[in-house]
Amino acid sequence: MKQIITILILLASSLTYGQTYKTLVSEADAFYNKKEYKKSVEKYKEAFKLEQKNGNDFYNAGCSAALSGDKVLALKWLTLALKNGWSNVRHLKTDTDLTSLYNNKNWNKLVSEMQEIVDKREAGYDKPLQAKLLEIYDNDQQIRRQYITAQKEFGHQSKQVDSLGNIMMYKDSINLIKVTDILDKYGWVGADKVGGKANQTLFLVIQHADLKTQQKYLPMMREAVKNKNAGNSALALLEDRVALGEGRKQIYGSQIGYDNETKKNYVLPLDDPDNVDKRRAAVGLGSLSDYVKHWDIVWNVEEYKKEQSQIEEKQKNEK
Repeated sequence: MKQIITILILLASSLTYGQTYKTLVSEADAFYNKKEYKKSVEKYKEAFKLEQKNGNDFYNAGCSAALSGDKVLALKWLTLALKNGWSNVRHLKTDTDLTSLYNNKNWNKLVSEMQEIVDKREAGYDKPLQAKLLEIYDNDQQIRRQYITAQKEFGHQSKQVDSLGNIMMYKDSINLIKVTDILDKYGWVGADKVGGKANQTLFLVIQHADLKTQQKYLPMMREAVKNKNAGNSALALLEDRVALGEGRKQIYGSQIGYDNETKKNYVLPLDDPDNVDKRRAAVGLGSLSDYVKHWDIVWNVEEYKKEQSQIEEKQKNEK
């Protein structure tokens, strides 16, 4: 979504190049969320003129192309997703964005090739544990997708959102029991044992847990990052969540609030906003300006600093 004079010039060019690519992908994603799939496809085309190495971006582009009606382009991008490391065949076969491709002669070939790669890679996996974590992942994410959709359709304070919020809390409590049991028995299991998606489940469930639980398992996740069993970018989000929970400012700007009066989202209290992008880059996160576009926020660091005291006061009052 990243000789002395010569090196400086190349470095500057590289930074501009990376930011441009990430910006285009972010815009493509925004059009996808608005169901403007053809516009999303055009943005992905622009992005891929600059860079063609992110399998996840190719997969998302394939979804936009399929939904726009361009089956040939969709399969081309999905194939490039596979060639660039994207191989979540389980998701591929159940993604409703891609149902228009099922009758295409190249669809079964793509699925077979991906399945073959997955079977070879997962030969040494703990399959029962992987299956358990993937089930938890689906329970965690499905209810959140419904919750976000309801917010957009009915409003943040609607009965529909309240109802789904209660269901989400119940599901989270069940998921937390299962995940803490896994963590206490096996530790922070790496992707090399259960696969990337199942590994990510551990973070997601702890991220959605209560502060006491987050504080308990944060040191374990820090150690997991050192051992390459968890990602720096995921840890950054948990660090932010815990910091805010403890009454401190977040470091990476990952946590977003919603103002019921203005009906707008905003970045929750942030330490040293001038240098937030440096900190984000250090852990593999894109720029804050691109990140907050998902919540229709326009990031302006000078304006944020002017409003910072109000934001902090608002946060105190909501606790």
